[in-house]
Amino acid sequence: MEEIPETKDNVFTRYKHDIDTRWKTSIDRLTPFTTYRWIFTGSLLVLFLLRIIIAQGWYIICYALGIYLLNMFLAFLTPKFDPSIEEEEEDEEGPTLPTSSNEEFKPFIRRLPEFKFWYSATKATVLSLFCSFFTIFDIPVYWPILLVYFCLLFALTMRRQIQHMIKYRYVPFDVGKKKYSRQESAASE
Repeated sequence: MEEIPETKDNVFTRYKHDIDTRWKTSIDRLTPFTTYRWIFTGSLLVLFLLRIIIAQGWYIICYALGIYLLNMFLAFLTPKFDPSIEEEEEDEEGPTLPTSSNEEFKPFIRRLPEFKFWYSATKATVLSLFCSFFTIFDIPVYWPILLVYFCLLFALTMRRQIQHMIKYRYVPFDVGKKKYSRQESAASE
């Protein structure tokens, strides 16, 4: 049987596949360590903000990162199957959130899962930190206007999201929800 000679494309593809496999394996190992992952991302974010404050520049990158993180946070808070859309389209399949107490329990499924939120936020923060070392990205802007606009945008979108959560009675966090122990579930069986 004749062997296919290794070309540069085959070698490059093999090395790329090996690197991708190692990267995905290392990321998969981080999955159960939620607290440590977010501490790392928070530390990167603080480091980036210190860089912006000390260097007194790159405000547009900081603003873009803030808008991106706000957008992802809203996707994290929003259910995958939005009840307001399902009221309009009764034909859509998939689980929905209960709107009254006599409806059956349907679990809260996020539009953006926590791991993807963390991974995207970390990548965006690292990219922003990287971009803050190049003067080409230091676009002169009057930063107080960006700050006021971001705070206003944050307040309005969060108010709308909280009203949506109240209207359709869902809480995207585990805080305040009833927790069942093994003894209670064994006694009910």
